[in-house]
Amino acid sequence: MPQSYRAPPAADTAVLQAIYAAINRNDIPAAVQYFDPEIVRLEPAGFPTAGTYRGLVEMQTHLSQGRGTWAEGTCAPEQFIAAGDKIVVFLHVYVRLKNRDDWIDARFADGFVLRNGKAVLMQTFATRPEALAWAGLDAADAG
Repeated sequence: MPQSYRAPPAADTAVLQAIYAAINRNDIPAAVQYFDPEIVRLEPAGFPTAGTYRGLVEMQTHLSQGRGTWAEGTCAPEQFIAAGDKIVVFLHVYVRLKNRDDWIDARFADGFVLRNGKAVLMQTFATRPEALAWAGLDAADAG
């Protein structure tokens, strides 16, 4: 049976907002401070830096490479949804890549598990329904 929707604790939301704010201003060291040393990062096929990344060094390299492709833009959280120990973040990405004139305007989701104020898992989902399913929620739960 699907879990019910709830807002994440304010402290967890603040951590996630800080991660995205740091990425948006291209301050990768500031973002990495919110990840546990044992962080596991999963990015699906079809994304520019698809793969599995483990630990802070790989995470910093991954974030630097991904953010380094941007000429300008933002990755803005739109909604935070918690279920159990999982948090889904609905994102709106609006970026222009280097050497490109067109803009990418997309909506997708990241999933997180936080422990003691640090992310131990970060997983990107190509669609928001995939992220909700990962968290044991269905689309109606997201409001």
